[in-house]
Amino acid sequence: MIEGAMKRTDLLQGTLDLLVLKTLSAEPMHGYGIAARIHQLSDEVLRVEEGSLYPALYRLEQRRLITSQWKTTVNKKEAKFYSLTRQGRREMQAEAESWARLSTAVGRLLAAVEQGA
Repeated sequence: MIEGAMKRTDLLQGTLDLLVLKTLSAEPMHGYGIAARIHQLSDEVLRVEEGSLYPALYRLEQRRLITSQWKTTVNKKEAKFYSLTRQGRREMQAEAESWARLSTAVGRLLAAVEQGA
């Protein structure tokens, strides 16, 4: 969820998928680690709740963009670790480029309206 001016707005499904894929591009992680990393890298603005994260992980796994494997964590607990597939890496790159174009366009529009264009 996004906090601040937009108070508790749910992330769009595609945006969450992109954030998860991008997070997994660094290394395999378990669900809690993914959520914590997104929270940390967003300067604690984005908080992904379990009710959104695990359906997204399931969806990404069904699309063969990620795979999962049970492993032992550093705390000696069993957890499902998720990894990006080659197809997932390609999808992540394409979606990141699309997101960059969209955010640039929105930024231009906001600036133009602010300047009275």
